[in-house]
Amino acid sequence: MLLETIATIIMNCTYLFLKVSSNGEFPSPLSSAKEKEHFLKYKEGDLESRNILIERNLRLVAHIVKKYYTTYKDQDDLISIGTIGLIKAIDTYNTENGARFATYACTCVKNEILMYFRSIKKIQCETSIYDSIDVDKDGNPLTYIELISCEDTIADDLDTKIKSDYAQKIIETKLTKREKEIIKMRYGIDNIKPKTQKEVSVVLGISRSYV
Repeated sequence: MLLETIATIIMNCTYLFLKVSSNGEFPSPLSSAKEKEHFLKYKEGDLESRNILIERNLRLVAHIVKKYYTTYKDQDDLISIGTIGLIKAIDTYNTENGARFATYACTCVKNEILMYFRSIKKIQCETSIYDSIDVDKDGNPLTYIELISCEDTIADDLDTKIKSDYAQKIIETKLTKREKEIIKMRYGIDNIKPKTQKEVSVVLGISRSYV
């Protein structure tokens, strides 16, 4: 559903910009009465009214970009991004809340552009642990992962000790005296050399099946 919505937005933006580029000018805005009429029709499912609302408010997007982002070189990109904010505004605007659509749309357009700039900043600040930061003495790329990697087994050793201590506690508190002897001899616990089932059975004088 989300992918379909995004695809629809992209297609609408492409269609509208192609339409505008044919004469080089943005369509004039709707009157308040006409705007309200198209909103009511759109809420009833008229997608053509939705397209008209988008098309007739493109001038607002262009005005915001030119007023607040005059130094940004790719203004066409910002108009495209701002148009997505405009479409979101049209889809969520409530004609009964008393606010003018232009005021509401202006906020949505600015927010969309702001999110775009934030995403760019985040991407620029991200660094992969596989990025090359230097070369070694042989001229091979040296990455972050190679610098922070460690060959020791401290974590594994600690995990084994914790599990061993827990097992030892279970052996001492849950098993009978005979069961403890069998387990300790079989697995070499308490500095006892591990024995086979047959060896344990001989020492304790019991069958291998019991061991």
